Amino acid sequence: MKKSEADLILKNEVPWLYSKKVKEHFFNPKNFMKPSEEKKFKYNAYGEAGSAVCGDLMKFWLWIDQKTEKIKKARWRTFGCGSAIASTSMLSVMITEKGGMPLTKAQKIKPQDIMKRLGGLPIIKIHCSVLGDEALRAAIKDYERQKNEKNKNRQK
Repeated sequence: MKKSEADLILKNEVPWLYSKKVKEHFFNPKNFMKPSEEKKFKYNAYGEAGSAVCGDLMKFWLWIDQKTEKIKKARWRTFGCGSAIASTSMLSVMITEKGGMPLTKAQKIKPQDIMKRLGGLPIIKIHCSVLGDEALRAAIKDYERQKNEKNKNRQK
């Protein structure tokens, strides 16, 4: 990463380099679930990862088109650091852009894919991108579980 592409942010006198993309997604997160829209947002998959005890908790709400099995809408809420917020914001963009990502492709997203789209993260913040894909996988599992239950009920 070139220095001209990053902003130097000092915290506890330790320099951290964040890309402009990280800064953009931290200060202007995309697809964030506002408390006022939580009851109104239509979703058919929900997942969470992390622990409020350790300080990072991630929640994902998804609207998956049942015919195409593409993620059409995503909302999220993260209780964590700036890197966690930026990573989850970017992940929500990745899975909904270009008409929605197929579930089979979304399940293969790795933290490295998110970090690449963000232009990198400081080494001590890499773990922050892991929770987003874990919450996404939990939401996809929730969708699959619901789908399997519906199929079982139809067979009865």
